[in-house]
Amino acid sequence: MRHALIGALGLALLGAGAAWADDASPAAPAPDKSGFTLFNPTPDADLRSLCTDRPTKSTAPCTVDAGRWQLEADLYNFTTQTTGGVTTITQVFTNPTLKLGITNTLDFEVNIAPYEQVSIHDSIGGVTVAARGAGDLFLKAKWNLVGDDGGSFSAALLPYVKLPTAGRIIGNGAVEGGVLAPMQFNLPAGWQLAVAPEVDALANAVGPGRHANASLDLAVSCPATRTLTLDAEVWGNENFDPAGAVTQASFDLGAAWIPAKSPTFQLDGGVNLGLNRATPGLQAYVGVSKRF
Repeated sequence: MRHALIGALGLALLGAGAAWADDASPAAPAPDKSGFTLFNPTPDADLRSLCTDRPTKSTAPCTVDAGRWQLEADLYNFTTQTTGGVTTITQVFTNPTLKLGITNTLDFEVNIAPYEQVSIHDSIGGVTVAARGAGDLFLKAKWNLVGDDGGSFSAALLPYVKLPTAGRIIGNGAVEGGVLAPMQFNLPAGWQLAVAPEVDALANAVGPGRHANASLDLAVSCPATRTLTLDAEVWGNENFDPAGAVTQASFDLGAAWIPAKSPTFQLDGGVNLGLNRATPGLQAYVGVSKRF
């Protein structure tokens, strides 16, 4: 799996690089927005187009304009997974991420699901366990390195830490963290290729200590109409837990609609389809985003 992910990343970058080079043309220099901060907000005339980390699992390298707020949230998220006769159903009733632009290329993000419901049913033993409550708290910072205000390529770094605010079954009670390095290639005809490698330090499933976890997103998006964008993504994850390594993979589809008369609002939805037994067989969601 690791070799496949590395090979897929290499091919994607080579293909995107070739398309980017073929489409390269002189562009007007981006305006100087370095003076805008949390305390000197970006004026309406200089705001970027709405850019979100939704739908699908991919993370975009764009940040929220300085001094502006942005809300991105699942309205409802349903996940089901069956392994060895045990079926786990997770329902998330809203899952908001609140973003605040600190500078022109840096934002701070807070995410927590206020209410989750997890049900675990063992068809062999006939036992059902359920848990309800808030999820874990995620604190993130996204720092754009290049391309926040246009261009053919953009990249960012996004470190995060997870604080254990969830109860048993919903969470594992551990502080965890990691870093993402999302990249995006703007291709001809409005197409985009997003590549998002991630490395995490996760708590061991059994006993003390932590182990590495690595994942990779490859996502392609294209405009279906002037207001509707379609997304397709391949995701892979390798968890190196000492108790036993776990490989996951999924094929994800999503769609996002930004109304022509409301360019700061987005409605989206999607489905994620597991490609092996260790991955949830189905995840479906609908959500919204709004910049203020």
